[in-house]
Amino acid sequence: MNQDYIVPDNWSIIEEGFEADRVKSSESLFSIGNGAMGQRANFEEHYSGPTFQGSYIAGVYYPDKTKVGWWKNGYPEYFAKVLNAPNWIGIEVQVNGEALDLNTCKEIKNYKRELNMKEGWYNRSFTAVLQNGTEVAVNVRRFLSLVSDELGVIKYEVTPVNQSAQIVYKPYVDAGVKNEDANWEEKFWEPLDVQHSGNDAFVTARTFKTHFTAATYMHNSLLLNGTEEVVVAEDIVATNDKVQFSYSLDAKQGETAAIVKFGGYTVSLNHEEGALIDAAKNVIANAVSKGYDALLEEQKQAWAGIWEMADITIDGDVKAQQGIRFNIFQLNQTYLGKDPRLNIGPKGFTGEKYGGSTYWDTEAYCIPFYMATKDQQVARNLLTYRHNQLGKAIENAQKLGFTNGAALYPMVTMNGEECHNEWEITFEEIHRNGAIAFAIYNYYRFTGDYSYIPEKGLEVLIGIARFWYQRATFSTAKNKYVILGVTGPNEYENNVNNNWYTNYIAQWCINYAIENITKVKDEFTADHSRIMGLTNLTAEEIQQWQKVADNMYFPYSEEHGVFLQQDGFLDKEMVRVSDLDRSQRPINQKWSWDRILRSPYIKQADVLQGFYFFEDHFTREDLEKHFDFYEPFTVHESSLSPCVHSIQAAGLNRMEQAYTFYLRTSRLDLDDYNKEVKEGLHITSMAGTWMSIVEGFGGMRVKNGNLHFEPRIPEQWEGYSFKINFRNQIVKISVHSGETRFDLEGDKELTVFVHGKEVKVEPNKAVTI
Repeated sequence: MNQDYIVPDNWSIIEEGFEADRVKSSESLFSIGNGAMGQRANFEEHYSGPTFQGSYIAGVYYPDKTKVGWWKNGYPEYFAKVLNAPNWIGIEVQVNGEALDLNTCKEIKNYKRELNMKEGWYNRSFTAVLQNGTEVAVNVRRFLSLVSDELGVIKYEVTPVNQSAQIVYKPYVDAGVKNEDANWEEKFWEPLDVQHSGNDAFVTARTFKTHFTAATYMHNSLLLNGTEEVVVAEDIVATNDKVQFSYSLDAKQGETAAIVKFGGYTVSLNHEEGALIDAAKNVIANAVSKGYDALLEEQKQAWAGIWEMADITIDGDVKAQQGIRFNIFQLNQTYLGKDPRLNIGPKGFTGEKYGGSTYWDTEAYCIPFYMATKDQQVARNLLTYRHNQLGKAIENAQKLGFTNGAALYPMVTMNGEECHNEWEITFEEIHRNGAIAFAIYNYYRFTGDYSYIPEKGLEVLIGIARFWYQRATFSTAKNKYVILGVTGPNEYENNVNNNWYTNYIAQWCINYAIENITKVKDEFTADHSRIMGLTNLTAEEIQQWQKVADNMYFPYSEEHGVFLQQDGFLDKEMVRVSDLDRSQRPINQKWSWDRILRSPYIKQADVLQGFYFFEDHFTREDLEKHFDFYEPFTVHESSLSPCVHSIQAAGLNRMEQAYTFYLRTSRLDLDDYNKEVKEGLHITSMAGTWMSIVEGFGGMRVKNGNLHFEPRIPEQWEGYSFKINFRNQIVKISVHSGETRFDLEGDKELTVFVHGKEVKVEPNKAVTI
């Protein structure tokens, strides 16, 4: 059974009723972020039950030394830990001398959490009866400012219900934090300095090894019935890594005693190390001058601006609507495209699993979302991020024995170095290199901005082509080039030969690099000379590449009329997923790894990933045949799986199947399909949800510089709409049964194609087809 406690709502994620065994899941689901920092939805007050404490700062990590019994050449030096950052949200609360702790209260009534995605805030409210008999109504609102991204805001209100009460608030900042995934209970932050004055406190700490320095700060103000009280901290406890203030308010029955806490981080990534506390004081001064209400209003306006472009509406299906908005919301909380040093971590600011900040997910799944819902500079920043790490990609390849500027991009990275330490992934899941090249092609196809390739992209393409040329082996038996010992996108097969997707994308990368070398030579001669000088590339080397590409081997089954996922795929016992006992699922939690590797079960689209990227290389009949062959063996135990299958099912007009996959990708975390949401959300696959609607149901493609659509509508929906920023023209597509409407913002005409027919769309004049 999937979990089913989130209340369906168009714009909010809502939980009603307190249950201790849901706390960790909800901490993930109600997470908040602003691109620069984020946190799980931990309680501000002390909670003595099981909890996963997590606050995170973008770009801050720790290189945990790789531990393996048998060291092999090429192993990464470290595994990059996403670090739990110092805690600024903490506010212990006492009512008539007793600690407020939801784990020990006599009774909890009217418990409700709400994550308001439209306006960008998180709220928690409840009525609690304490062991001492005092009943209080509590309301807490928290948000991380999009406008001032070093600022977080909490308003914590307590109202005595059955008697007067002394409310004591004990806000703190604490750098004595641990990671949930710490191996030996070790700490990753070294406290440097603790300061406080008036209602402000600052703890400065530095990470071991990487030496990121962060000042964690707070500023407190107290209110009684909405009026600010001049209250001085009665007690201040300061240690080497923590400062805690104590404030007391006497509230009569029905009066509201509140604390407003501003907090957050200033970090050495963005400020001089000696200026962190001054920077924090500036953030506080700015926040105090605006005040809580104005900051909240500013937050609502900032989110309104994001939704104006990024929203997808779905009529007649609240769960589907809630799902897509949750995905879009979390993507924007994780990455806003403002800082080219950052990327889209697969857990965002919601957990520590996977480590690292950058996977091939960014290129394969996220770039299309950011290209179409922001301006193209955001996608260009993501491509530039990889160009900036080309030197490290060349070093990564050298460690594995490659030469001559061959580049292997890492499976997982923080700074360009490989930091994933499972050999079957690190050494073998090399198809990731292809996604980097494909993203360059995809960016040009969508934006029409070729300038990126002569400026930066061609050097990346050359490094990748050199890698594929060296990684291929000539087989005299087959009289073809083969690629041995790999793991494809389906991580349930390791160390296989001739994974079709890997071989296909390798061939494509080489051909695409050669095509662009020629184009740059003809049209950008200065860039061509510069790049040839940098790379020492010769015509003879290019001929050698071409020979490998032209003679690449692709495993194929004459009997089934399909490309084989890898050489030995048909040697398996071909039992379909539908014939597998439900008690055996998910197999990654029920079976040994040995058993999984021998099974025919596919974690995520593999051959079908190739058909997704290179759809125009194959006929619809080809797709249908391969979809019918591979999907029945797919267990969809990767978050990246349902979206590709949803898009392809829609393209094959199998709308019921497409809709089922869409719901699975959009509600993967909300309904906890993979039974692991307590560890954090699946951020990068959320971009795949967006693609399921835009490319799946909307049928959007870019061909020859034009937008093409094949709109379809699931029968569960009355209609849907989305916006696309295509080459700086914003077009809105609204689909209802029997008609599709186009609205264009701007001042020049746009030609689109609907089911192959040309349609002229004029600005500010709706066209209905």
